[in-house]
Amino acid sequence: MKLKNILFFTISSLIWGSTWLAIKFQLGVVDPLVSVIYRFFLASLILLLYCRITSLNMKFTLKEHGYMALLGILLFGINYWLVYLAEIHLPSGLVAVVFSLIIFLNIINGAIFLRSKIRLYVVYGAVIGIIGIVLVFKEELLFFSLSSDNSFALLLAVIAAILASFGNITSAFVQKKKLPVVQTNAFAMFYGPFFMLLICLFMGKPFNFDLSFSYIGSLLYLTIFGSIIAFSSYLTLLGNIGADKSAYVTLVIPVIALILSTIFEDYHWNTYAIIGVFFILIGNVIILKKRNRNRL
Repeated sequence: MKLKNILFFTISSLIWGSTWLAIKFQLGVVDPLVSVIYRFFLASLILLLYCRITSLNMKFTLKEHGYMALLGILLFGINYWLVYLAEIHLPSGLVAVVFSLIIFLNIINGAIFLRSKIRLYVVYGAVIGIIGIVLVFKEELLFFSLSSDNSFALLLAVIAAILASFGNITSAFVQKKKLPVVQTNAFAMFYGPFFMLLICLFMGKPFNFDLSFSYIGSLLYLTIFGSIIAFSSYLTLLGNIGADKSAYVTLVIPVIALILSTIFEDYHWNTYAIIGVFFILIGNVIILKKRNRNRL
C-alpha cells in the first residue's frame, strides 16, 4: 500500500473511530433528534456548496431524487438518531462494537436485495462474530428487559446497525444506477435530516441549542471531520485500492472506539469482553480476507 493510501486509511479510521466518543458531547442539553438534524443539515450545506463551486452536475430526475431521499433517511437520519439514543446509556465504544455487525448485515442484505451469493466462509465469519457480540454483551443479554436502560440501548444500537446496512445496500443500488457519489450524498444528507425534522415537529421536540464549547466543538468535528473529511478520504481510498481492501477500515473503527472509551469513559474490561472483541475481529478478518482472495 502506497504512503498516500496509508494516510487515507489512517485518516478515515482515526476520525470515524473517534466520532463515537464525540457523539457523547452532543448529549445533554439538546435533544438527540435535534442534534442529528443540526449535524447533517450543516454537512449537506457544505457539500452542496462544494458541488456548486466545483460545477458538478446537480440535475437529477424525480425518481433519482427519490433514491437519494431513501438513502438519506436510512443512512443519515433514523439510524443516527438511534445511535445517539443508545449512547445515552452505553459507552460509545460498545455501540461501535454493535455496529461492527454491519459487515455481516451488508452481506446478508446484499444477498436478499442485490442477489449476491453468500459463501460458506461468510457463515463461519458471521457465527464467530455473533458469538463475540454475545460475549461482550453477556450481562445485557442474560438479563434482557425493555425496562432496563442498557438492554433497551443495546436493542436500539442493533436496529440502528440494521438500518445503516439497508442504507449501504441502497447506496450500492444507487451507484449501480451510475449516480455520482458526492452529489448523491450531498442531497441524501439534506433529505435525511429534513425527514427527521418532520418527525421532530410531529413529536413536538424543542429546537434549542447548546452554546458550550464541548457541544459546538463536537458538532463541528462530527460535521466537518466525521461527515466530510473522513468520508472523502475513504472514497479516495476506495477508488485507489478497491472496496475489499478499504473495508478493513470497518475492522479498525471499533478497536479505536473502545480504546477511547477506556481512556475517556472509564470503560472497564472483563474477560468476556476481551474474548468477545477478539472473536468479532476474527470473524470480520475471515470474511474480508476470503473475499479478497475470491476477487483476485
